Amino acid sequence: MLRRVSTLTLVIAVGLFVAMSANAQWPGVTKTEIKIGNTNPYSGPASAYGTIGKAIGAYMTKINEEGGINGRKINYITYDDSYSPPKTVEMVRKLVEQDEVAFVFNTLGTPSNSAIHKYMNQKKVPHLFLATGATKWGDPKNFPWTMGWQPTYQTEGKIYAAYVLKNVKDAKIGILYQNDDYGKDYLKGFKDGLGDAGKKLVVMEQTYEVTDPTIDSQIVNLKNSGANVFFNVTIPKFAVQAIKKAHDIGWKPLHILNNVAASVDVVLKPAGLEASKDLLTALYLKDPTDPQWKNDQGMKDWLAFMQKYYPEGNTKDVFNVYAYTVSQGLGQVLKQCGNDVSRENVLKQAANIKDLALPLLLPGLKVNTSPTDFYPIEQEQLAKFDGERWVLFGEIYDAAKMK
Repeated sequence: MLRRVSTLTLVIAVGLFVAMSANAQWPGVTKTEIKIGNTNPYSGPASAYGTIGKAIGAYMTKINEEGGINGRKINYITYDDSYSPPKTVEMVRKLVEQDEVAFVFNTLGTPSNSAIHKYMNQKKVPHLFLATGATKWGDPKNFPWTMGWQPTYQTEGKIYAAYVLKNVKDAKIGILYQNDDYGKDYLKGFKDGLGDAGKKLVVMEQTYEVTDPTIDSQIVNLKNSGANVFFNVTIPKFAVQAIKKAHDIGWKPLHILNNVAASVDVVLKPAGLEASKDLLTALYLKDPTDPQWKNDQGMKDWLAFMQKYYPEGNTKDVFNVYAYTVSQGLGQVLKQCGNDVSRENVLKQAANIKDLALPLLLPGLKVNTSPTDFYPIEQEQLAKFDGERWVLFGEIYDAAKMK
């Protein structure tokens, strides 16, 4: 009898050990929940992007109300990092070491993500679908746990350079960029696209720091340089200032605005619709202010989502379209995971997306990844602002064909 009890005790103990081992292998995951971490600048100089974190949270609520994914609901934990890299480090360490999230998703900003890049890979925690287009997020050989989402800044810069070389006679180019990895990545792509001869067309470069109160003097300097092309590499707060100041001093170059500040409602309206007329940018998402998408089913579904789950959110802000789309991308990854939500499998599935058509990507654009390709979206199309909306024109540029 004693032997039977001992045997039974051993079986129970082994069972408990196996169960505990399974849980230990999958941090942030239980039978009913997946814990996901995020940081966003809800305050500070990049707070215009804060709505992205809120809209993601709303989408996670939607997923949970619909029963979760493969039987598990999402526990979404997001912290304010104020677009400050030291604070990002603090918040992400908290997410990984105290909250014990399964992975970190859509952390925003190039400087912020640069500060946690090595840490996430050393910890072997998936660092997925970052809200930044820096080219370095697609380096699976050296940083296998980090993956971007949107088209890269270098690709976008090359698209603008190609347009200038083809369409502007006697171009004299002035550039304003944020003095960090984000700004320098755009600058590199643009200069690479110009080529050795084209680089001579750049007559002035000006930089700014995110802590600067104004960039008025940089705009005056660029005008005085004689530049007839202005490449504006700024986040929303400074994009508004640049557009306004250029208009106020009567400077009318070909004005190219980077995609990350191309929100009509958040940037162009505050800067002035007249001042914003004829701006050029590159897009990959459907713009909610564009009437051509009025009867688009994807846009209708997004508006219904906003009304139900994020009623205080701005339905004219493309940043909320972005949040919805990247959340759908994550949803696809988790569906592909099935019942295996280990960190290793989450990463594996993120690197195995095939021709995923998301409803608010521009027509023809699809999400593709592989174990050697960590650039999910690689296509964009140029657009010009007509005083009311962005008007798409020309071909769809594919980064894969521009390398």
